[in-house]
Amino acid sequence: MKIDLSNYNQSLYSRGRNGFIVVLWWFIQGTIFRYSLHNMYQWRNNLLRLFGANIGQGVKVRASANFTYPWKVSIGDYSWIGDNVQFYSLDEIHIGSNCVVSQESYLCTGSHNIKDPHFGLMTKPIVIKDGAWVASDVFIYPGITINEMAVVAARSTVIKDIPANEVHAGSPAKYVKKRFEEDGLL
Repeated sequence: MKIDLSNYNQSLYSRGRNGFIVVLWWFIQGTIFRYSLHNMYQWRNNLLRLFGANIGQGVKVRASANFTYPWKVSIGDYSWIGDNVQFYSLDEIHIGSNCVVSQESYLCTGSHNIKDPHFGLMTKPIVIKDGAWVASDVFIYPGITINEMAVVAARSTVIKDIPANEVHAGSPAKYVKKRFEEDGLL
């Protein structure tokens, strides 16, 4: 068996908008979104909404965050998105309310079938539920759910779902401890 990329075919994949809208978003993101001032969160939220993102109230998205297709992204109320966070949104990405996705993290909804000689595209959604914290420089694989109040420590690689109220760390991320004791703080 050998890989033959000359037969790669992405014709069954839908970006969700036509090519003009995709290019227009990339232009907007690379200019007036990227170079907006630090505290212009509402401006950036409105640009994301204009392109179909579902953005809650009080959301803070840094100007250097990158959204491949914003119309495939939803972010709940009062969540924070740090510098240089990558939303590789070939599929849906759902961020709950009061979540933090810290700087340099990469949310990857797309990959390729390593057993396919034509390297076929595969996509799966990512879900980060209410109160979760994805710390700095975390890589999240396609199809992952990070449950309520969970924490993924800095520089971790998430290849399995993270249960609620647990802290996971490492590459691959593994259980470290409970975030909150089971004494009604949740």
